Amino acid sequence: MSTRNGYYKQEKDMAIKQVRKIGDPVLRETSSEVKKIDRWLLDLVKDMLDTLQEEGGVGLAAPQIGTTKRVIIVRIEGKVQTYINPEIEAMGSGMNEDDEGCLSIYSIQGFQVKRYSKIKVRAGDLRGRSVEFIAQDLFARVIQHEVDHLNGKLFIDHLDADSKMELLKKIDEITS
Repeated sequence: MSTRNGYYKQEKDMAIKQVRKIGDPVLRETSSEVKKIDRWLLDLVKDMLDTLQEEGGVGLAAPQIGTTKRVIIVRIEGKVQTYINPEIEAMGSGMNEDDEGCLSIYSIQGFQVKRYSKIKVRAGDLRGRSVEFIAQDLFARVIQHEVDHLNGKLFIDHLDADSKMELLKKIDEITS
């Protein structure tokens, strides 16, 4: 496996990037706005899609592959969407608590995170158009999780002290 140029693995027409793990400073940076749709951005999204396909999961944010730009991809019910410069707004105060995992936290699961049940999303698409929609339940959870990455946050930041300690112990077991 080659890590040349930051690529985890290259196959015919695929560019799978190495997913950055907790402790990598890039995951704690605030991502900058995407100013234009260009070849560089399209290549970034392709790398993200290839990486998500290889790694599994339901979403990926650009910082997870080392690029601090406001781009996320979300896979729900087999369909993958790209959102550029996403902004979210809670729709009401309803929240639910559910299990979350993260490719950047070694895909460890079993930790409950409280998120808004319903959000309004405003973003751009790859054609430069503005999109606005309401997301609920799992779709809302995934978008909130990925937008957190753009703001330098990880799901561990939403956990209580005991759960954080338990997760950190699991991470230590994996990395030791």
